[in-house]
Amino acid sequence: MGELQSLRAESPPEIATAPNDHLLYSNRSQIYFTLESHEAALHDAEIACKLRPMGFKAHFRKAQALATLGKTEEALREFLYCVSLDGKNKRARSEAQRLLLSFFSPSVPGESQEHFPDILKLLAPHPRLKENVESMATEGTSHNLPKLPQESRELPHCSSQDETAATGDRGGLADPVKVEGEGQEGNGEGQAGAEEEKGHAASAKAGKCQEKKRKHFPGGPQDPEVHTKARKPDPPVDRGAGAAVSVPLLPFDASDLECSLCMRAAGGSEVDKLHVRAEKWGPAIATLRLRWEPRSFRLFYEPVTIPCGHTFCLKCLERCLDHDAKCPLCKDALSQCLVSRKYSKNVIMEELIAKFLPEELKERRRLYEEEMEELSNLNKNVPIFVCTIAYPTVPCPLHIFEPCYRLMIRRCIETGTRQFGMCLGDPVNGFAEYGCILEIRNVQFFADGRSVVDSVGRRRFKVLHQGHRDGYNIADIEYIEDQKVQEEDRAELMGLHNCVYEQASLWFHSLKTSLKNRIVIHFGPMPEKDADPQMNPDGPAWCWWTLAVLPLESRAQLPFLAMRSLKDRLNGIWRILAFIARHQN
Repeated sequence: MGELQSLRAESPPEIATAPNDHLLYSNRSQIYFTLESHEAALHDAEIACKLRPMGFKAHFRKAQALATLGKTEEALREFLYCVSLDGKNKRARSEAQRLLLSFFSPSVPGESQEHFPDILKLLAPHPRLKENVESMATEGTSHNLPKLPQESRELPHCSSQDETAATGDRGGLADPVKVEGEGQEGNGEGQAGAEEEKGHAASAKAGKCQEKKRKHFPGGPQDPEVHTKARKPDPPVDRGAGAAVSVPLLPFDASDLECSLCMRAAGGSEVDKLHVRAEKWGPAIATLRLRWEPRSFRLFYEPVTIPCGHTFCLKCLERCLDHDAKCPLCKDALSQCLVSRKYSKNVIMEELIAKFLPEELKERRRLYEEEMEELSNLNKNVPIFVCTIAYPTVPCPLHIFEPCYRLMIRRCIETGTRQFGMCLGDPVNGFAEYGCILEIRNVQFFADGRSVVDSVGRRRFKVLHQGHRDGYNIADIEYIEDQKVQEEDRAELMGLHNCVYEQASLWFHSLKTSLKNRIVIHFGPMPEKDADPQMNPDGPAWCWWTLAVLPLESRAQLPFLAMRSLKDRLNGIWRILAFIARHQN
């Protein structure tokens, strides 16, 4: 100890030979702090911080000295800066935690610091906090922590003087709450001097005060490192004395409330490219490829919180569940969400966004409405289900299990159109040039995400241009109709229509009962003959029903879908029925 005392009088020779060595000043600051020469320790620590702005030890020793001198706010800033430099350092986190709690949480008897939530777990990992703290420390700007008035908080039957003495000899770097005389305001030096003058008298009263505390609050053992004072009733506010201290709100940034799934890739459309590539490469490869591309996330829209606690946009979560029934972040099982199809809406998140980010919410809603309007267009970028051939007025039940078609069916329902195109696959062009629009009548969902869609054909179309969206096919289309015949050819068309209908009816009723029942269950009964075969733009319904049940390959059925002449279609059906009749005979 005598060797340490000798360092107060003279500087080490190493500092004279190496005046820019931050380690020498940092180590001497620690020696001064051990000798309780806190002003000298602060001075050397500040020099070390200037020589090495990113040095952890220099800033930590500066924070120690500031805290011991009673400069709590400056010490908190330094401790937070230390946390930003080394987030895993337990001492820095503990001191910063203690000082933060002294600002935002009053000390309560019987509770120790370990029972409080770790505030730094919420604040320290945040990148913007690290940037703000580093900028405050390196630039020397003043921080925004409120200067809270220090009030004398007394326990019953224990004087303010006894309380000061009791807290004077406790371990720690700084006392977050100073007990002062009524109407007085002292700095750290004045309080330290007062405690030195009291000496042994103060320490003699400490045990008495602690005993009174235990009698008044029988709550078990207390942590000696944490101050435990009873809350004194707030005195009446004197409006003439000055305005009340207000704690400024931290800036609210839109990036705080962005969905981790709903992203908008730079240089592309509003489509989520992650899900598009998941269809091509798989979710893992798509995520790796997209990680290196410029992107920006979008604000929460219709936020829902799942059982594991994570929050996503409703549409984003549903798309992820199409691929895997697990949380996209923590991989917790979410099978119950697929079964019930019900999600917990995050009302608090919606209210926060509406209150603090009204402009961003307006823009986000505009983007969503534009997307819905684009998806509702039944002439351009119409979703195409590439599977089989469908006909107008004929039922077409579908089993949906692929993720891309789950998304497509869900979008058709959300937009309200409930319609999509059905085309036959083509090995060269992807899908056929002609198809039929299907309308969804009902959807039955299963627990594993699959569904059975009850749909019926509506109108025929011709494909003008093919494309892709989010893993499924789309196309620009134009609708086609039958060409009406003139009056002089009307009688001939009516005769052909009646003749072919009778022939089709005879063929159907000649089938076995079991086969007829299967046809009726799947396609429904044979429609009645129309009084006017040209009343429907696509022709009589019984023609399409007959084509659907005839034993023809899909390639042989496709030309009938492209025909715009009812007469040609009736002649084709008549030739097929005649061929079947000859084969049966």
